[in-house]
Amino acid sequence: MPHVFTNGIRLAYERWGRGERVLLIMGSSASGRAWTLHQTPALVEAGYQAVTFDNRGIPPSDVPPGRYSLADMVADTKGLIEALAAAPCRIVGVSLGAMIAQELAIQWPHLVRSAVLIATKSRTDAARQAHSEAFRALADSGVTLPPQFDAALSAFQMLSPASLNDDRTASLWLETFTVFARDRKTSAGQQWADEMPDRRAALRGVTAPCRVIAFSDDLITPPYLGAEVAEAIPDCDYVEIESCGHYGYLERPAEVNTAMLEFLAKN
Repeated sequence: MPHVFTNGIRLAYERWGRGERVLLIMGSSASGRAWTLHQTPALVEAGYQAVTFDNRGIPPSDVPPGRYSLADMVADTKGLIEALAAAPCRIVGVSLGAMIAQELAIQWPHLVRSAVLIATKSRTDAARQAHSEAFRALADSGVTLPPQFDAALSAFQMLSPASLNDDRTASLWLETFTVFARDRKTSAGQQWADEMPDRRAALRGVTAPCRVIAFSDDLITPPYLGAEVAEAIPDCDYVEIESCGHYGYLERPAEVNTAMLEFLAKN
């Protein structure tokens, strides 16, 4: 895999297709390859070049020891954009990746042509704060969950009732999550990257056009937190997709891709 050196680490990246570039930023504990199931094929078919990469903590990118901050990961992505001479580029980010995209648009507007912010937030509420703190405590403890437990927990956190209540669909997801948990080689350092103050005031200064895509059954970044982002950014609209959870871009890829491509075609 090609790589760049940025912010003191090596980031591995891949390019898909030809055309104007779209940088895809993945969320926590997941490889950039997750985009290649549905989103990069749709972008390539639409005539774009999709660029995916593995955030710090995800091999083959470097896995530095310790806790990572959001600022670390924003600086990593800024360096990648500059190393690839991709600015100003279209950006698609999900979850933590969308938070990185927001910070790029706030701090370095010349790097961002437009942004699709999937399953995003600009602040953390009490329930989500407790959830994050629980996972940080688990990371600090050094305890490794059995793959079956990890898989079941991930399914209930990340999927919608529409998927969980369908035996065939749920079985396929649980099998996938179990394999992922067994083979996971991510750094626990990413657990601290979503610590953030309320960024709504800062988002009011964003000049790039944006679209927020939220998922109706998302427990991790519920729609109302995504709607706050769309309300704060001056040139931003909001799309909510039904019957999917935090992994809506995998549960309802056709709807997500339609919303993504429609926005990119105009921006």
